[in-house]
Amino acid sequence: MSDLPGLDGVLGVEHVELTADKVVVRFTITERHLQPFGIPHGGIYCAVHESTASVAAQIWLGEKGVVVGTNNSTDFIRQAKLGDTITVTATPIHRGRTQQLWHLDSVGSDGRLVAQGQVRLANLDQPVPPEALAAFTGTTSG
Repeated sequence: MSDLPGLDGVLGVEHVELTADKVVVRFTITERHLQPFGIPHGGIYCAVHESTASVAAQIWLGEKGVVVGTNNSTDFIRQAKLGDTITVTATPIHRGRTQQLWHLDSVGSDGRLVAQGQVRLANLDQPVPPEALAAFTGTTSG
């Protein structure tokens, strides 16, 4: 578990770098990340990819609206092991008025690619909850 709220906290995600052009997070594979057959569940990569892309997209969009995921495509490249630390990096492919597309790489402790994905997000024209933006940028909307 980490101090982050929601699923990221449950998965033990830690924010390493938070900018409008790149977000980096990491987590360590534990028993809570395994599927019933004892190997890491692919859903952890999908979930962390989507939340990492969402954080990146929201930082970039700022107070102009709220981002929501519309598509998540994650490919599993190689299996991680219990105890491996996974670093996830989100970088923009496209950032437009109504939508954004982010690329994500998940690499293991050895630097080898474990999973790769893309997350598309819609930019909604609605107020940003002040506490949400402040959690990542240190600012509040209003």
